[in-house]
Amino acid sequence: MRQFKIVVEKHTDGYVAYPLGVKGAIVGQGDSYEEALTDVRSAIRFHIETFGADVLNMEPPILEAFVAEAGVEI
Repeated sequence: MRQFKIVVEKHTDGYVAYPLGVKGAIVGQGDSYEEALTDVRSAIRFHIETFGADVLNMEPPILEAFVAEAGVEI
């Protein structure tokens, strides 16, 4: 079993989840946090089955992920 770092965002209409460190666009969604994680796991498996294990070979690997907030003048 391979572990992935997953970002989960809470929106007004549900949750969106996506993995870090995988080549390509992979997104899961759901009405709850758990549903979004389940959906993104399924999407990761499908992505690997479709495009091969090479999508996992990101160099350098992501060691940690942080969420930060920064103000931008617009």
